[in-house]
Formats: sequence, C-alpha cells, structure tokens
Amino acid sequence: MRDINLVLENIVYMELLRRGYTVTVGKAGHQEIDFVCEDQGNKLYIQVAYLLASENTIAREFGVYDRVRDNFPKYVVTLDEFDMSRDGIKHRNIREFPSVNHLSP
Repeated sequence: MRDINLVLENIVYMELLRRGYTVTVGKAGHQEIDFVCEDQGNKLYIQVAYLLASENTIAREFGVYDRVRDNFPKYVVTLDEFDMSRDGIKHRNIREFPSVNHLSP
C-alpha cells in the first residue's frame, strides 16, 4: 500500500510543479503535511492518501489540519469515489485534482 501512496504523491507533486508552485513538506505539531504549496502570496495545503478506508485514516488525513490556523485552501486527495469533505477541508478524487480551481496560479 505504501508504494501506491508514493505514486499518488508523485503525481500530485509533479502537477503542482507544472503549475508553478513552490512545494515543501509542512509540519503541524508532530504530524507531517504532505504538500504546502505557494505561489505569489497564495498558499494551499494537500494531503494525499490511497483510500479513506478506516476511521483512523480519515482522522489522520483530515486531523493534520487541526493545527493549521489560516484560511488558505486545504485538500485531501485520494482514489475514493465519494466526497468526504468536512470542516472546510475539501476531499477530491485524484482524477478531479488537476481541475481544482484554486490550483491555478
């Protein structure tokens, strides 16, 4: 399962670079945010996971944003078909990811 997570992260990372973002790994307390993306003063955060198949995975992927106190867009990108967006955090299927409006620099 770890290999598919790495493949998905690489797909997202390459798309972000293609769009001109500066991409770094973030920290929220002791948790890691997969991608912190910046372009011309705009920022967005992205978590990438294979599937949100358990409550533990959902809590981990969405919960990392609990310590992020700004109002920049926050995404969880997976292969899931159902929208599990919550608390202002947008959940997107990776097929929808390239068309996400906020990602246009």
